[in-house]
Amino acid sequence: MRTFHCDKCGQLVFFENVRCENCGSVLGYVPEKMAIYAFEEDGEGLLRSPNPHLAGRTYKKCVNYAREDVCNWMLESGTPSELCASCQLTRIIPTLNSDKNRLYWKRLEAAKRRLLYTLWALQLQPEHKLDDPDAGLAFEFKEDTLEEHVTTGHANGVITINIAEADPSFREKTREEMGEPYRTLLGHFRHESGHFYFDRLLAEDERLGRFRALFGDERQDYGACLKTHYDNGPPPDWNHRFVSAYASMHPLEDWAETWAHYLHMVDTLDTAHACGVTLKPKLPGEPELELDTQPARSDDFDDILTAWFSLSYVLNSLNRSVGMPDPYPFTLSTPVIDKLRFVHEMVRFRK
Repeated sequence: MRTFHCDKCGQLVFFENVRCENCGSVLGYVPEKMAIYAFEEDGEGLLRSPNPHLAGRTYKKCVNYAREDVCNWMLESGTPSELCASCQLTRIIPTLNSDKNRLYWKRLEAAKRRLLYTLWALQLQPEHKLDDPDAGLAFEFKEDTLEEHVTTGHANGVITINIAEADPSFREKTREEMGEPYRTLLGHFRHESGHFYFDRLLAEDERLGRFRALFGDERQDYGACLKTHYDNGPPPDWNHRFVSAYASMHPLEDWAETWAHYLHMVDTLDTAHACGVTLKPKLPGEPELELDTQPARSDDFDDILTAWFSLSYVLNSLNRSVGMPDPYPFTLSTPVIDKLRFVHEMVRFRK
């Protein structure tokens, strides 16, 4: 993700900010520009930016920004919808009968916006399911009830997230129970988006043939594979062939886990690129890093991979120095790298 600045005073701001802490300007993200701008009231109830890139245009806050404080995206004032491009994709929100649920909703929307930023950067902007019922995308954020247990997952273009995943204590407890090295809210969004884009990018027979050679036959009985996985656990050598233990459960889960890791790599490298991060070690043979090209726009997967090995090594080393777990606790074997390369080709070249 790129870095952002208040275009009124130059203060560094973050993707989620709604106000500049330096000059007090109202901030809003304009998705069409993939940038944050400072806005001022125009005296007629609308907002204008002093930035010349938005000259002559008036804007309004997403209703979930103006009223609910769970968004910071903007719309042009003439747009019929009151919801921004991100919030329009959410068709079910939690029941707002508690401050806890409202907080969970805010965290869910924030993670979703980060996913959408990466998808747009990769030129994979999804259509709304109302506009394209067959190929569009929608999100449902639901909580467990006495009548229903909500399973996080994807089906027919709908990504459902159990809102309990927005609770760090629940997520950590579940991570430990399932023996996972890594479990984040954004990771859930990335994983489930992989299932969505499998249907969008791998519909042709030629692509499916290449997919099956790497990941296996997705026509295997999913329910039977799921039962086997939870009854017996992953195969002993899973880490030699899969990016995670869960990826070994079924070819579709292998794809989704690999897809999520690809997004993780690209977005983190993009942030490093935007911040001007370089590695110039004092000793020969240690990891070097020089990001000349925005990774999300790079055609060369080998360059991405080399940069990722260097950056993840340093990130893990820094965390260990302050007694924190590795931010990237994974090993990329040769078969996993081949799968990541395939995902890259599907994203960059659509072939």
